[in-house]
Amino acid sequence: MSNNFLKNLNTEQQNPNTLDIDICSTNEILQKINQEDKKVALVVEEQIPSITQLIDAAYESLKKGGRIIYVGAGTSGRLGILDASECPPTYGVSDELVQGIIAGGYPAIFKAQEGAEDSKEKGKEDLIQKKVNKNDMVIGLAASGRTPYVIGALDYANEIGATTGSVCCVLNGEISKVSKYPVEVVTGAEVVTGSTRMKAGTAQKMVLNMISTAVMIKLGKVYKNYMIDVQPTNEKLEYRACSIISNLANVDESEANKLFIESGKSVKLAIIMSITGKTKEEASLALTKTEGHMKKAIDLLNKEEK
Repeated sequence: MSNNFLKNLNTEQQNPNTLDIDICSTNEILQKINQEDKKVALVVEEQIPSITQLIDAAYESLKKGGRIIYVGAGTSGRLGILDASECPPTYGVSDELVQGIIAGGYPAIFKAQEGAEDSKEKGKEDLIQKKVNKNDMVIGLAASGRTPYVIGALDYANEIGATTGSVCCVLNGEISKVSKYPVEVVTGAEVVTGSTRMKAGTAQKMVLNMISTAVMIKLGKVYKNYMIDVQPTNEKLEYRACSIISNLANVDESEANKLFIESGKSVKLAIIMSITGKTKEEASLALTKTEGHMKKAIDLLNKEEK
């Protein structure tokens, strides 16, 4: 890659608004950072149509029994791992359903692995190790839009018939050319030239929030706007679970706690049991029939009652 190519990337431009940041007071530095950050949400908003297409494709992959696999290097890779790792406790899904792969492997999560992102072949090898198949969706993440590791992974995913998407922060990114559902959130010059962990990182995090949240909503993991498949793995989450039961089933704290225990600490089952008056077993069967959609399960039980 030539220096001229790097200079032409949107993420590598010098920001005219922060040319004097090195002589600013702390307050002035923060004001400048904040002014640039304000632009990120607007750029993401412009890409909602493209993000919509990517999310609908990801949902279809999961319906076919596939997985979402994020692939990235550096900050992008870490953000993919972060998003993936938060899905199981928040939505009660298997840690296999949404996964993150980073160039350089586990050590790269904590410490930069120089040169790890430069191998297309390694991107392919890591997907092979994950046994990626045609039912999966592979989403490449690269602020610069040209990371070889990510391109190699996307090329291989296309080769085996998997669905592919991408998120980058430049126009006409290389990864956009090799993915079926590209998203380009062009965040422009950073506060500190080339420091793409800033606006570009924020934009990618926002898009990843959209992807995982929207997919989980479509999978029935949310009722009204509550995360009804939250895993109560600690005291805080048990309190949250009982609070959700209390609010959605319209019962007091004592009854919510009772339902929580009787349901085997399942928020979904507890609410269904309360609303329909059915047993844990009947509620569980209804959930199975409706593929985990609580509202559909409640409607089914009410219909059977009639």
